[in-house]
Amino acid sequence: MDFEKQLSKVEGAMSEDCFPLDHVFVDGAYVRTIKIPADIIMTSKIHKVTHPYFVMSGEVDVMTENGMQRIKAPYQGVTKAGTKRVLRTYTEVIWTTVHVTQETDLKKIEKQVIAKDYSELEDTLCLGEQ
Repeated sequence: MDFEKQLSKVEGAMSEDCFPLDHVFVDGAYVRTIKIPADIIMTSKIHKVTHPYFVMSGEVDVMTENGMQRIKAPYQGVTKAGTKRVLRTYTEVIWTTVHVTQETDLKKIEKQVIAKDYSELEDTLCLGEQ
């Protein structure tokens, strides 16, 4: 969170969903794809729910609890509840996440799967959503 605050002070810094998003709804799931340009440093949102993700194309460094990890597409992984990432892209990156939900309203889905801050996560993580 401190890094994100400092990053927001950098001239030209972008926040929120400032890159193109593609939304697909299938029976029982929401698939979200973001296209991130090359040479971007950004932070992700705080994830409430464990879910799979796929790096479909590109090359990106991701700060993890184990340090910096270089990811080159194609790649698949799991985002654990409570995760917030710092990303640095080297090429354009296409990153897809899949969320289990019957919902199709994007605002309602965001409320289900994204926390505004870590205090919002405490109840979710205590319920075993790890």
